[in-house]
Amino acid sequence: MEKLFEIDVTINGSQSVRGSTRDICMIFFSGEASGKYFSGKVIGTGTDTQNIMGDGSVFLSARYMLEGTDIDGKSCRIFIENNGSHEKGFLPKIVTDSKALSVFEEMPLRAEITGTEKGVIVSVSACR
Repeated sequence: MEKLFEIDVTINGSQSVRGSTRDICMIFFSGEASGKYFSGKVIGTGTDTQNIMGDGSVFLSARYMLEGTDIDGKSCRIFIENNGSHEKGFLPKIVTDSKALSVFEEMPLRAEITGTEKGVIVSVSACR
């Protein structure tokens, strides 16, 4: 696996609802990305929706858009949808207007999430 970039996420708040079969927590965040292939920042607010099931299992689905510079020094945007769980792993999908990064739209990707004082670090890697 080759690391593409990582996002230093800052949590800005949350909203939740307790249901009869599961709880939903929406976590709002901002962040900055850096790495060999892309550097930039989260545009607006990203959202991580956590489905917390009655058995305690948690499924996460984060969606956000980044704006910055690709490996060729060109301005671009990247949309990321990252789905998964800590037990089964995280599988991000990318959509980008960068010609240099477009290959990552079709490539299998993995993400690792590490906690920090202010949020998390999301490391996105390509499975080559």
